[in-house]
Amino acid sequence: MNLKKSVLVLGTALLLSSSAFAAPITTEGTAVGKHGDLTVAVTFDNNKIQDIRIVKSAENPILAGEVFTTQLEAVKASNSVDIDTISGATFSSKAFLAAVADAAQKAGVTLNKANKKAVKKVAKELPLVSDYDVVVIGAGGAGFSAAIEAKNAGANVVLLEKMPAVGGNSLISGGEMNVAQNWVQPVLGIMDDTPELHAQDTFKGGDEKGDMKVINVMTEEALDAAKWCRDYLGVRFEDDNLFFFGGHSRKRALIPVGHTGTEFITKFSAKARELDIPVITNMKAEELIKDASGRVVGVKATMNGTEYTFNARGGVVLATGGFGANKEMVKKYNPKIDERFMTTDAPGSTGEALYMAERAGAELVNMGYIQTYPICDPISGVIELIADARFDGAIMLNQEGQRFVEELQRRDVLSEAILEQTGGYCWVLWNDTIGNISKTVQTHTHEYEAFTKQGIMTTCPNLKCIADFTKIDEKALNATVERVTAMQGKGNDKDFNHRSGLKDMSTGSYYVIKAVPSTHHTMGGIKINEKAEALTADGKLIPGLWAAGECTGVTHGTNRLGGNAYTDIIVFGRIAGKAAAAAVK
Repeated sequence: MNLKKSVLVLGTALLLSSSAFAAPITTEGTAVGKHGDLTVAVTFDNNKIQDIRIVKSAENPILAGEVFTTQLEAVKASNSVDIDTISGATFSSKAFLAAVADAAQKAGVTLNKANKKAVKKVAKELPLVSDYDVVVIGAGGAGFSAAIEAKNAGANVVLLEKMPAVGGNSLISGGEMNVAQNWVQPVLGIMDDTPELHAQDTFKGGDEKGDMKVINVMTEEALDAAKWCRDYLGVRFEDDNLFFFGGHSRKRALIPVGHTGTEFITKFSAKARELDIPVITNMKAEELIKDASGRVVGVKATMNGTEYTFNARGGVVLATGGFGANKEMVKKYNPKIDERFMTTDAPGSTGEALYMAERAGAELVNMGYIQTYPICDPISGVIELIADARFDGAIMLNQEGQRFVEELQRRDVLSEAILEQTGGYCWVLWNDTIGNISKTVQTHTHEYEAFTKQGIMTTCPNLKCIADFTKIDEKALNATVERVTAMQGKGNDKDFNHRSGLKDMSTGSYYVIKAVPSTHHTMGGIKINEKAEALTADGKLIPGLWAAGECTGVTHGTNRLGGNAYTDIIVFGRIAGKAAAAAVK
């Protein structure tokens, strides 16, 4: 071989060698999640994913937990993003897959296609039949409260959850909890609140359709329940701030740190682990079991097509939530809430357990009373938490640039008023004067990014910019803002009697977001008494069956006041858990 050929052969060999042993490459990919940008760093080697690291995320850590573990491992193993999303965390799941795909594109890597498969956590070996003292169904706030109290009362308890992650609506809610005579009220100079006044507000807010005996228990036990959450569970509340929800006569809603139910569910989960309470996810309750005497003594459930039986010597607590995510069921009971409405609810809020209770003899009541939340994302239907700036002075405008309702009205009143406006939507507007004092705005700043990228929100230096973005007539917008500023201060709103007082909106920056109503809370459900015992149509007890939270139907009447859900679930979850434990024979 001559020298020229030798050099050519050697060069070719080196080129092949360097290609075969190319160093791994890491690129970042980004997509918009439910609460903002989700960024991942993906390491590739020879066109295969070797590692995925979460660089930036504003997603709910509990809901996204399955995405960042089970789904992440499935993507690595299959070298594909063409896989099923995680049920209950769809937005986060889609964003994760899109971010990985973005990283692959930047790296010049082609991922596998047509590898569609379900992403499921491998179930631990479970006995087909298990014996417990108490079985609690539904791992939200009510279910955790019941399970923990039953365990502390000496019962052997299990908590079943049909979704891959715990929390349900309790997790994704704002987590505010109405409590009369709470420890924050004196700090704010509120000295005249009482459980009786809270009960009256609740009864009136539900158009006097709620059960006053049940309501009184909720409001009387609220303070003890809140202290239990604070002192026993370790839930952190803001110590100098309360929410003033529509329909209440006093500012009484305690606010968890972070302004979401994540603070509660994180602490509930930790306490369940500490007490060694088994929490079984992906386990769907199918049928209640009765003995010959008619007592509920267990439940049949399924996981991945396999049936399991959970016997319960003391009884069963239903804490399965409402049916707001079941569009067909919502429309069945309230045809006015039709296909136009999306939902704020967790995907697991589908209501099958209500029919399960009905088959066991329970009466379902008030099923047509379904609440919509007025200020939601027109694209996804989720609550626009940052737009709760209306509690601090933000105003609601129609497309004509006019206020059309008091911003602190009841949720049903606000929703109906919005639907009557041009296009069935509204704009929520505030400025730095409001934003600088609003802890709600300061807590949810990550939503600026997500909603701005969606094209439904913007930040502007002046009202002309706001008018251009919203297509509201600039003169009309200026006139409304000038009138609001002229009426600032409590008791000065001549148009709608804003109960907290309007704010000075004469200077910016300004912030505006588009909003629509979404299905939010189903007031109807299982008929219970003040002891959380499930009742038949003729008012008789169903022995061995308790219910708590949104799956019940007698507390809120036609309309639930904001902040009452957490009070309801904690108070009656605790009552149900203690009672079921006491019934163990």
